[in-house]
Formats: sequence, C-alpha cells, structure tokens
Amino acid sequence: MIRALVLMNVERGKVPITAKQLAAMDEVVDVYSVAGDYDLVAIIQSAEYERLAEIVTEKLQTIDTVNQTTTLMAFRNYKFAL
Repeated sequence: MIRALVLMNVERGKVPITAKQLAAMDEVVDVYSVAGDYDLVAIIQSAEYERLAEIVTEKLQTIDTVNQTTTLMAFRNYKFAL
C-alpha cells in the first residue's frame, strides 16, 4: 500500500468537524490534531499512486474548512521494515 501524510491548515474553530469529515473517508487511515504550523495531519492510503493523487487533489478539496495542505509521500516504514 502507498501512503501519504497530508498536513493541513484549517479554518479557526473548525478542527473537530474537519477531522470528523476526514475520518469518514475510506482512504484516510488516521487523523491527528497537532501543534505547530499545521492543525491536522491525515494519513491516506491507496494501492495505486494515481488513486492517491485523486484523493489528495480532488476528494480533500471538497472539504471547505481546509485552507491549505502540504502532502508528504511516504517511502518506507522503518518500524515494520526491520
């Protein structure tokens, strides 16, 4: 499976509702509220890069409360690779 970490800036006061919308998506594995420059981090998973691109560029764009995203593609999971 291919995973991406999507870092998000969300409208003020809308973190809980945005997190619930993300969590309801089948492709979203985990959603975290975080401190720092971002408000939420979503872990997205797909079997194909093309589908992952659709999720990030189209499906996440339907959430009006997300102002900005930064997407990190995951290459290797060292926790389970050993």
